[in-house]
Amino acid sequence: MRQLALGISPQQQPTLDNFVPGANAELVARLREFQAGDFPEVILYLWGDAGSGKSHLLHACAGLHAVDDVEKLDEASQIALFNAINEARHSGGKVLVAGNTPPAQLPLREDLRSRLAWGLVYHVKPLTDGERAVFLRTEAERRGMRVPEDVIHYLLTHVRRDLPTLVAILDELDRVSLELKRPVTLPLVREALKEIEE
Repeated sequence: MRQLALGISPQQQPTLDNFVPGANAELVARLREFQAGDFPEVILYLWGDAGSGKSHLLHACAGLHAVDDVEKLDEASQIALFNAINEARHSGGKVLVAGNTPPAQLPLREDLRSRLAWGLVYHVKPLTDGERAVFLRTEAERRGMRVPEDVIHYLLTHVRRDLPTLVAILDELDRVSLELKRPVTLPLVREALKEIEE
C-alpha cells in the first residue's frame, strides 16, 4: 500500500542568490547592480537556449520592467516594449529583456532590435555537467533528500539536463520515495522515470 506524500517541499522563489551561476557570475553581478540602480545602462538583454536560466533571472529581478521570450512578441507588444524602452531612457528606468538569440537575429521590428542592441547584451551560458551535479546535490540536500552519486550520474546521462527538468525529476523522486517508503536508488529512479514518461 502506498502512502500518499503531501506536497510540503517548499518551492524556491527565483532570486539572484539561488541562481546557479556557473560561467555567468559576471552577469549575476551586473544584474545586482542593474536592479539596485547602480548601473548606467537602461537596457539589459539576456539571450540563451531554453533552460539556461533566463526566466529565473527575469523573475529574480521582478522590480524591473522585464519581458521574457521577446522573440514571441506580436506587433502590439513590440510597440509597447519599444515605448517602454524610450520611456525608461527619459525617466531613468531600467528594462530587462530575454530572448533566444542575439538582438540582431531576433524576428522583430528593426527599430526594436536596434534598441535592444543599444544596451548591455549577455549570453546566458549553460551549466556544465559538473555544475549541474553540484546543483542536484544542493537541491536534494535542501529538501532533506539523500541522492547517491550514481543516481546523479544516471540523471545527467539519461534525461534532459536543463534545470527545470532536473527540478521536476527531483520533485517526482521525492514524492515516490516518500510514498513507497524507499530510499532514492537507481531502481527507484528508473521506476519513477517510467511513470513520468507514461
